[in-house]
Amino acid sequence: MSMEGNAAPLENTCSFHGLAPAMMALPYPPVRVQAKNRVYADLLSVDYCGAVSELSAITQYINNENRLSYEKCPLAKTLLSIAMAEMMHLQTLGELICLLGGEVDFVARYCGGRKRMWTPQYLTLPCQTAEMLAADIESEKQAIAQYVMHIKQMDDACVTAVLQRIIKDEEYHIMMLQALMKEL
Repeated sequence: MSMEGNAAPLENTCSFHGLAPAMMALPYPPVRVQAKNRVYADLLSVDYCGAVSELSAITQYINNENRLSYEKCPLAKTLLSIAMAEMMHLQTLGELICLLGGEVDFVARYCGGRKRMWTPQYLTLPCQTAEMLAADIESEKQAIAQYVMHIKQMDDACVTAVLQRIIKDEEYHIMMLQALMKEL
């Protein structure tokens, strides 16, 4: 494979070494459940891999980070740190789903028996930085609303404590993203 002309190779010099997840400095409650409950597992499957989900958030943040890292390294680092927190949320939800007796298979199980496998069609991927951040903020707000709705449908203090803690991270992400918007 040859390079055209004598142009120097392009390189992304944005280093992500040592980057930590963007999470509130608060402990997480233990990941446990009061009892197996397939209905609760199905609710969490939507948070895990539905249209508004941790899997969608991770994928959207990573995509945005990849597109921005070459020219906007500090912004890309923040997006990746948020994606890392979302990965931890995904892992935690997966644990809860399994403890509740559910399946972790990238299928969201909605009320009424409807099932839908995760798809990248769930993502919002605008080209402009401000629109990317606005889409990320909106996704975080939708996630919080969905978690609140699911908390109201559950009678398991162990599970709801974890969801309430996840919400604190999502609120923190909104604050971070809004600060980035102001810097543009």
